[in-house]
Amino acid sequence: MRPEERITESEGPHKQLESLSLKQLLRLINEEDKSVPEAVEKALTQIEALAEVYYQTLAAGRRVFYIGAGTSGRLGIVDASELPPTYGMPHDRVIGLIAGGDGAIRRAVEFAEDDPTQAWRDIQASGGQAGDLIIGIAASGTTPYVVGGLQDARSHGCTTGCITCNPGAPVIAHADYPVVVVTGPEFVTGSTRMKAGTAQKLVLNMLSTTAMIRLGRVKDSLMIDMQPTNTKLQERGTRMIMRLLGAGEKEARQALLRAGSVRAVLENPEQFGLCPP
Repeated sequence: MRPEERITESEGPHKQLESLSLKQLLRLINEEDKSVPEAVEKALTQIEALAEVYYQTLAAGRRVFYIGAGTSGRLGIVDASELPPTYGMPHDRVIGLIAGGDGAIRRAVEFAEDDPTQAWRDIQASGGQAGDLIIGIAASGTTPYVVGGLQDARSHGCTTGCITCNPGAPVIAHADYPVVVVTGPEFVTGSTRMKAGTAQKLVLNMLSTTAMIRLGRVKDSLMIDMQPTNTKLQERGTRMIMRLLGAGEKEARQALLRAGSVRAVLENPEQFGLCPP
């Protein structure tokens, strides 16, 4: 795919941005951003298919890997890293990998994304094997690290998926479950951290959140496997126990601190002097 064929690299309708006022810039960015959820909605059937295999992979005890470069890689790492504290998932079940390694989270590593063989080595180093799900995240859909990674992963018996914003992108050919969210040209030409990045984040939210709910890590709308590792989260966990068991604030907090999680309190409320629901 040539650069001129990539929608994410094409010029949008807004010109001479440097001549616009702050108010005009903010309004135009906001107008562009409004189109992203609509683009995601058009891809819901594809998202559903990938979300199902995502859940089935975790339910079977396998791993999910996100691979990406730049913004796309960072978004995968953010999603993966938030699952252990908020849903109690083990750290090695959903793993985000970025071209250039962890150092690339903060600083770009030159040409790291251009190596088509590195992603599979990174996956193997993190324990990846046949039966795992590898999701390539690439706005352009042309990143060699991602395209090569999916190609290698598929050849080694992994299931593959992708999240891209360019229809017809090379990455789609190597994804068993492609998700294509067409967000169009960026407000600043080629700045895919904007609309494309927002779309990728929305899709990742949907994939991981629906999996956590279906795996039983949410009761009603509450994250009962959340790790109460700071004051805010201890207060949140206390409120969950108060709501679900009808306990007083003092009793709920004491039970949470003794048990270490809301789930542990809910499974054995009598052990903590509380009444079962």
